[in-house]
Amino acid sequence: MAQGRAVEVITIDYSGKSVFVAGGTSGINRGIAEGFASAGARVAVLSRSQAKVDATVAALEALGADALGCCSDVRDYPGVEQALASAAAAFGPIDVLVSGAAGNFPARALDMSPNGFRAVMEIDLLGTFHVLRAAHTFLRRPGASVINISAPQSFVPMVTQVHVCAAKAGVDMITRTLAQEWGADGIRVNSIVPGPIDGTEGVERLMPTAALRQKVRAAVPLDRLGTTEDISMAALFLGSPLASYISGTVLPVDGGWSLGGVSSLMAEFEAYSDLVEGSP
Repeated sequence: MAQGRAVEVITIDYSGKSVFVAGGTSGINRGIAEGFASAGARVAVLSRSQAKVDATVAALEALGADALGCCSDVRDYPGVEQALASAAAAFGPIDVLVSGAAGNFPARALDMSPNGFRAVMEIDLLGTFHVLRAAHTFLRRPGASVINISAPQSFVPMVTQVHVCAAKAGVDMITRTLAQEWGADGIRVNSIVPGPIDGTEGVERLMPTAALRQKVRAAVPLDRLGTTEDISMAALFLGSPLASYISGTVLPVDGGWSLGGVSSLMAEFEAYSDLVEGSP
């Protein structure tokens, strides 16, 4: 038997790497920050809540990571730029940038104020542009990985979610466009699209009853809700050499839910929306 070519085994080890997570103090994004910390990375998180920043930094340090917290709103470009500069000064060039700050509330379009629509667009879409635009100076080139956290609403229309559908569709187009523009710098840009992730604010807001969560779970081909660890593992993969030729990809991490399960639940979301009062 002919001897095969030796295969190089690449492990996901972020020792000595610098990671910045915008929105990294709660939910999916905190899970991502903790995943990188557990893999040996130096991790900086950004949030507009100082209390959440302090709590998250303490949790990351308890995992053995060098951690840094920055307090700013992603809608404030100078504040975002200063936070990224602080992280780069402390930890060196940023190897992995995760942009995940987001806002949401359920409301039909006619029940939604222009300010409510604008707020989500500014946090999700403008905030993503701010984080990526400000980060470019501080990214390791070549070799950096940028990961945007999107949502199924980017390609599946959902009642009571017109603002998020518009914003996240824009986020995915930022991903694809900057993958083209920044590829020559050796920077990869991808999106992760989380499905229904148990224990997160998004699930609590959009699926507020046990009965509705059960119906959502039943619509997932893998027959379970996701976990923050599922998304964290996807981020660790995309940021690693294992994904060195992946850029411009919008990756659903949803147990197959977006293959048809979302559409099957539109009537359930529509029924729930009857209970929703006006937006902010």
